[in-house]
Amino acid sequence: MIEIKRKKGESFDGMYRRFVKRVQQSGKIIEAKENQYFKREKNKNAKKKSALVGLSLRKQKEYLRKIGKLEEEPKRRW
Repeated sequence: MIEIKRKKGESFDGMYRRFVKRVQQSGKIIEAKENQYFKREKNKNAKKKSALVGLSLRKQKEYLRKIGKLEEEPKRRW
């Protein structure tokens, strides 16, 4: 935690500038920005479960396409 005490006769703006400078030098802002979008990795069982769900959904879609209940999507060209 960064602590800044107001010096005798120092204006609020001066103290604020010192505080901002100290925070930037500490690297806390950069660290917070890096962790802002951090996503934990799934554990082994969760990965397996999501893979199985995706596999079953793909099989179901393929079956519906074969019997004609689902129209084929046009292939995308990038």
